[in-house]
Amino acid sequence: MVGIRLKVGPKGQIVIPKVFREAYGIKEGGEVIIEPKDEGLVIKRTLTREELLKKLREYHKKREGKTARLGELKGVSLEDEFDEVWGIEE
Repeated sequence: MVGIRLKVGPKGQIVIPKVFREAYGIKEGGEVIIEPKDEGLVIKRTLTREELLKKLREYHKKREGKTARLGELKGVSLEDEFDEVWGIEE
């Protein structure tokens, strides 16, 4: 993976280089997600409405007909489950 050194402006701002914005579909006025990690910050583009709907449909289809029984979720981390479903890596 190629890394580029960026200067941080007086208000803590950085400019994401055009080559990265184009490669990852980050548009002017769009939003990104910044995740803190032990080794630094990770910048991700947000999902489009269509991508989010597709993920929701896939998850719904995968869960169709499945219901939790009392005690079945004991010891299950809902945060980990959420991260797994939405592809959030630690």
